[in-house]
Amino acid sequence: MSASDLNERYGRTANRRRRNLIFAVAFGGAIVVVFAAWAIWVGLFQPTASIEFDSTGQSRVASNQLRVTWQLSVDPGKRTACAIQALDKNFGVVGWKIVSLPASTIRSRALATVVRTAQPAVYGNVYQCWSPAG
Repeated sequence: MSASDLNERYGRTANRRRRNLIFAVAFGGAIVVVFAAWAIWVGLFQPTASIEFDSTGQSRVASNQLRVTWQLSVDPGKRTACAIQALDKNFGVVGWKIVSLPASTIRSRALATVVRTAQPAVYGNVYQCWSPAG
């Protein structure tokens, strides 16, 4: 049996190689199109994160009060509300306060909030911030 007979018998023909190449190029092109569509969708149609916050520290004011220091970055002109929580040594919530902040002309602000607690707290942080409706 000759080499050309074996190649034909097992599907190793020029037409087969050409078909495989066309399939690989088409599949690769489809992957590129899907990735480009996803990148455009994420970049153009998703809202940007306009509120960022970070807890920077805490200190005990009294046995039932914890001062939480934090930083807020929000687009100028937007009102913001944030939930500040105080936690005990077992990370149970023992104090909670909603802070409403008026719009500001600057993007980043350093803030401090005193949270009243039901039990002694050892840790405080910003739980969540949002822009109130209206």
